[in-house]
Amino acid sequence: MRRKLFLILLLVACGAPTASGAPQNGPSRDILVSLSEEQIRAAGVETQPVEAESGAGEIVVPGVVAVPPQQLRIVAAPAAGLVETLLVAPDEDVKEGDPIATLKSSELVEAQRAFLHAMSEANLAAEKLRRDEQLFKEHIIAERRLIVTRAEAAQARGTLEERTQILALSGMTDAEIATLRRDRKLASALLVRAPIAGTILQRHGTTGERIAASAPLVTIARLDPIWVNLQVPLGRAVALDSVDRVHLPSADLDGRLIRVGRTVDSATQSVTAVAEFRPGRSPLRPGQALTAILRVKGGGASQWRVPADAVVSHLNHSWVFVRVPEGFRAAPVTLVSETPQFASVQGPLAVGERVATRGLLTLLAELAEAENK
Repeated sequence: MRRKLFLILLLVACGAPTASGAPQNGPSRDILVSLSEEQIRAAGVETQPVEAESGAGEIVVPGVVAVPPQQLRIVAAPAAGLVETLLVAPDEDVKEGDPIATLKSSELVEAQRAFLHAMSEANLAAEKLRRDEQLFKEHIIAERRLIVTRAEAAQARGTLEERTQILALSGMTDAEIATLRRDRKLASALLVRAPIAGTILQRHGTTGERIAASAPLVTIARLDPIWVNLQVPLGRAVALDSVDRVHLPSADLDGRLIRVGRTVDSATQSVTAVAEFRPGRSPLRPGQALTAILRVKGGGASQWRVPADAVVSHLNHSWVFVRVPEGFRAAPVTLVSETPQFASVQGPLAVGERVATRGLLTLLAELAEAENK
């Protein structure tokens, strides 16, 4: 009895892992745990019957709603200046090209001035090239001078193209640049527009604030489709290959599993899996915590449903204790899926057999002693 008490205390002290953290590959042999009827009653062991399953199970896991990274944009100030107005509010839907904010920018004025100067230089260089080509045809100037003039014209065109790109990077549209080229009128205000259609998640700038170039103004996200990052216990990760669909009870939505992480969170010993959903009008919001149900298909082997408390982990394997005349048979099983009430397992079981659901600590101690014999 002292040895059994020591084994029980050792299991408690070591924190015998639950079934949710057990690997799926177990030993191939059963182990008999001999107990008399008096010992079973004294240990408070209770049993429940095994039920056959259709080969589909569930894994209930927590998740957090997230925006796919390719659908997220941070709109930044294209030039340093003063935030004159912010034209959108958080949670507001915008279309591509809608106004987001207006900026007063001295950098923009300087960029426009430099553009107009480069345009004048390019026009002068083009006119000089036209004149020198005519003079060369009339044998009035040497070819060397024409070569130099052509190089100057090409350089002027390159400078003008550079200044045009700077204006585009400063937030001016092609139409606004064409208007500047035609009217030669400088604009001190810059209109920042939405690069994509989506929802405003956050405003970073404030009206009246002076900001640097590339400072964030707002965050825009397209929320359809949307992702849910699922935290799956490491012991259940092997079943992710058989997930048919993912269900969100709170939103009554079905989605699909699109990615399973390759790393494990050291704190929670869980794997991150990503499910994709088409929310439509369902109110899924980024950052929202929820519960997801992974529908798992059976792998073709016989599959059984037992109470979740009947599956235990011992020496990195999943076990159930099956009632037999001599006491209990410790049967290794593969845990396919699990809910708070039931577990789906594959292993050497049969319909009508009864498995222990209470008094498992005593049975674990007897199992450890039986293995040491």
